[in-house]
Amino acid sequence: MFLDLITVNSIWVEAPQLPFNVSVDPDDDKFLSCALASKTKVIVSGDKHLLAVSGYRRIEIVKPRSFIDRHLKKKKR
Repeated sequence: MFLDLITVNSIWVEAPQLPFNVSVDPDDDKFLSCALASKTKVIVSGDKHLLAVSGYRRIEIVKPRSFIDRHLKKKKR
């Protein structure tokens, strides 16, 4: 069900390589590039190198639990 939700709400983007490494792990830069190309404001990841560059070009990188707590849980009344 969760993967169906992602598939239905996904878009394909062509993301150019960043002109310089942002993350300590260059393999992580592709996620930043995709976020920039799609004008995404939040990346959900537990990767420590991605989390360390949160805020790059106003892209917030949050852990899955934080994303769920902030965006998916219904507020209790």
